[in-house]
Amino acid sequence: MSTTRTRPPAVQPARRVALEVIRAVSAEDAYANLLLPARVHRAGLSTADAALATELTYGTLRRSGYYDRVIELAAGRPVARIDAPLRDILRLGTHQLLSMRVAPHAAVNEAVVQAKSSGARSGSGFVNGVLRAIARVDREEWMHRVLEGTKSEDERLSVLHSHPAWVVRSFAAVLEADGRESELTYLLEADNAPPKVGLVALPGLGDRRDIGLPATEFSPLGMILGGGDPLTLPAVRAGIVRVQDEGSQLAALALTRARPVALGERWLDMCAGPGGKAAVLAAEAAEGGASLLANEVVPGRADLVQGALDAVPGVHDVVVGDGRRFGTGEEGLFDRIMLDAPCSGLGALRRRPEARWRKFPDDVVALAPLQRELLASAVGALKPGGLLAYVTCSPHLSETRAVVAAALDAFPELVPVPTGPVLGEVTGGALRDAAVGDAVQLWPHRHGTDGMFIALLTKSGGLPKAPQTRQ
Repeated sequence: MSTTRTRPPAVQPARRVALEVIRAVSAEDAYANLLLPARVHRAGLSTADAALATELTYGTLRRSGYYDRVIELAAGRPVARIDAPLRDILRLGTHQLLSMRVAPHAAVNEAVVQAKSSGARSGSGFVNGVLRAIARVDREEWMHRVLEGTKSEDERLSVLHSHPAWVVRSFAAVLEADGRESELTYLLEADNAPPKVGLVALPGLGDRRDIGLPATEFSPLGMILGGGDPLTLPAVRAGIVRVQDEGSQLAALALTRARPVALGERWLDMCAGPGGKAAVLAAEAAEGGASLLANEVVPGRADLVQGALDAVPGVHDVVVGDGRRFGTGEEGLFDRIMLDAPCSGLGALRRRPEARWRKFPDDVVALAPLQRELLASAVGALKPGGLLAYVTCSPHLSETRAVVAAALDAFPELVPVPTGPVLGEVTGGALRDAAVGDAVQLWPHRHGTDGMFIALLTKSGGLPKAPQTRQ
C-alpha cells in the first residue's frame, strides 16, 4: 500500500495573497495598506489578480464586524471560540459569498483548500460546513437575521455598516452639530466603498496636464488613477507626482495659498511624517522663495519625509524631535506652520480598513492633551501676522473644534481665519459646502475625500510681509 500523501490543490494566487495579508493584520497588527502592495509585487500578480487581491483583502477587513455576526449564526458559536486562522478564512469566504459575484462552490472550495494548506486540515470540514450554511441563505435574509438580534439603533447601524458603535455615535454627533444627521448612513456607506487613488503633481515639478489622467474635482494639483500600480507612471517613480488623497492636498494648499508668499518666509511642518503634505509645502515654498523646516518625532518616519522631499529643489531641512519644543525658547520664528496633529484617523477608515477595529474611545481621550500642547507650541512659534493650519484626519469633535476652541480661549492673540472662502478660492469655487464656522470639514460621502478637518489661524500683533517677486 502506498503511503505517499497527495498535496492539496494550490490556492488561487489572489486569494493566497489576500489571506496572507489578513492573517498578518490579525496576528501581527500589520497595516494592510503597507503590506498588500509588497505581497502583490512579491507574488508577481497580474493586474486583474492584483485588483482581486485588493478587493478580497480590503473588503474582508472593512466588513469583518458584520461577517462575524453571520459566521456566529451559521456556526452556532461565538467567533472568539473559532481558531484565529480558521476565523480569517471564514471571513474571507463570507465576503465572497455575500459581497462579491463569486460562484458559491468556488468560494467554498478555495476556503477548504486554504484551511488544509494553512495546517488546519482538521478544520477544513468545519470551514466547509459553515460556508455551505452561509451559501444556502441569500444576503437579504442574512441581513434580516443579523439585524433581528440588535437592541438599539446605534447597534443596528454598527452591525449593518460594520463600524464600532462608538464610531457611529461619534460621526452622528459631528453631523448633528452641523444639522446633517440625515447623512449618517451615507457616511458609513462611503467608508465601506473602495476609495479612488489620488495623485498630486508637485508645483513647479510636475504638471497634471502632461500626465493624461482625469483631474480631481477640487484640488488644482490632483489627478485620479483609475487602477493599476502608480509606480508604473514615470512621474511617480521620479517623485514629482505622488500618491495623495485630495483632502490632504487641500489641507496643504489652504496654508500655502491663503495669501501670496513673501520672499524669505520661513515655514514649519511640525508633524511631517510620512511626508505627503511636506512635499507639497516644500514645492510651494520653493516656487515662492520660502524655506521649509520639516519636523518628525519618529526617526523612521523622518526618513520617509526626507525621501518625499528628495525630488524637491530649494531650501528645506528635515529634523527629528518632539514638535512641542517649538515656541518654548526663541519664539515667533515662522511665517507659516502646518500642524497635522496626531489623531485617531477616523476620517481615513476607508483607506485603512483594519483601523476601525483597532481604535477605541480612550484613544481619542489620550490624544487630546498632545493635540492641545502641540497647538500651543505652534502658537508660540508663529510670527505675529503669520498663518497656522491645524489639521486632523478625523472629524471627531474632541480632536477638531474642541482643540481649536480651547486654543482660542487660551491665547487671546490667536484669531481664526475663515477657511471656507480660502478653499473656495483655491478650488475655483468648486468647494462651497464644507465650512463649519471658520473651519472646514471634508467628508468621504460629500466630497469624496478623507474626512479632513482644516482650520486656519493667525496671530495678532503684526502684519504679514509684503510679497516680493523673485529675481
